[in-house]
Parts: sequence; C-alpha cells; structure tokens
Amino acid sequence: MNYYIIDAFAEKTFQGNPAGVCVTQTPLEPAVMKKIAAENNLPETAFLHKTKAGYALRWFTPLEEIDLCGHGTLAAAYVVSHFLEPAAARIRFFTQSGVLEAVPTSKGYELFLPRRAFEKIDLPLAQQTALGAGPVEILSSRDLILVLENEAAVRRYTPDYSVLNAFSRWLGVAVTAQGEKTDFVTRYFCPELMAEDPVTGSVHCVLAPYWAEKLGKSVLTARQLSARGGALRCTVQKNRVALLGSAALYLKGEIDL
Repeated sequence: MNYYIIDAFAEKTFQGNPAGVCVTQTPLEPAVMKKIAAENNLPETAFLHKTKAGYALRWFTPLEEIDLCGHGTLAAAYVVSHFLEPAAARIRFFTQSGVLEAVPTSKGYELFLPRRAFEKIDLPLAQQTALGAGPVEILSSRDLILVLENEAAVRRYTPDYSVLNAFSRWLGVAVTAQGEKTDFVTRYFCPELMAEDPVTGSVHCVLAPYWAEKLGKSVLTARQLSARGGALRCTVQKNRVALLGSAALYLKGEIDL
C-alpha cells in the first residue's frame, strides 16, 4: 500500500504533528491496522480508502484506535489533494465521528469537525495538587482540560505521567490559557504514551467553543506550545468547529504486507 508521513499543522517539515497515512484499496482488519500503527510508532496513523461518496477514514495511535483525530484528518486531506484527487474542491471523510469535510484553500486546509460538548467540574484539592497545575477552571469532555492563569503557566507546566495515568476516565490531559500573541494557547499530554502531543486538532473542538464564549468572538487564533509547535485558526459554528492549518510532506513510500 502507498504510505505517506505528513507534518500536520506545520508550515514546513519538522514542525507540527507527524501523521502516517496508509492508502488501501479495501478496508483492513482492525488488528492489522493496529500492528501497522505500532510499527510506525507515530502519534497517529490514518487509514484511508476510496468509497462511492468520499473516503473512509480511521485513526490509530501506537496502542489503540481513537474516535477523532484532527491532525490525522489534515494529513489525509493533504494526501487526497496531492496524490489521489487533486481537483477535489471538498473532501468528505466517513469516520466514527460522522462525516467530516476538508476544503483545500490557498492558506492550507480547512477542516470541519464536530463541535464537542464539555462540562465544568471540580476535582478534590488533593487531585488538583497532584496534577501540579493550579487550574482556574476544570473542563471535562473526551479529555480533561485544565484552564490555567496565563500563558506562562502553560509553558512551565511539567507533567507527572504517574499522576496523569490515574485519570484514566479521560483520553488525555490538556492545559490551556489565554495567549499573549494568540487568542489562546494549549499543551496536550498522552498518559498512555507518556508523551506530549505536538499539535492536537481534536481538543480544539472543545477549546475553541470554550474560548469563543470567554472572549466573545467566533474566529480565534490558537497555538500549541509543544517543542515542535503548531498554529491553528478556529471558527466556531453551531454544530461544527472549522480548523484551518497547513501541512508538509515528509515521506512517501510503500508498505509491504
């Protein structure tokens, strides 16, 4: 099968979040996809094949399948528009999270992802202390989100993965705050991988609506403050969040099974 590595939410290679994209002629068995993702050992491997109405798309970490991946979707959109269907003005992906769309633009790709609900919660003081964050607010969705006082607090946050692993109710843990040069900033941690994710598109399906309400605006600029870094423009709509980002090709080749 054809295989690509795309740096997503990146203006050039070695930035943003790398995703593998496997293009198959027919669906693969989940066990096979899981083995390929583990072999690739990237934050995400996307599996893509053509259907009558668009493209079927699934995402796997090195350990498991997940229900939504923003940077994997951006990487898949790049592969479709550069190698599979260059004339496509709108790309439709059929996924566990419903029908997602990607629109190539002069500034990159605009992804239309589902807007996700969240609730504000309290954690016992002992748990907040263990997290080492001192959050102003705590949000619960697929991920646990800690709203911190300012960008400096987000930058200096140091995760203790032995603590984060205890919060198994959530897929990941994010810290966020209003930005100094952007509307908001974020860092995202994957306890199962004991690693910081470079750029996490899916968490912005929660963060963008939250900060839109806080800041009183529907179009926001965001930056993920990982070592590789990544920039996003978020547009909050009624049922969707549009994420605009660019991508760069790092590798193309073949996988033999």
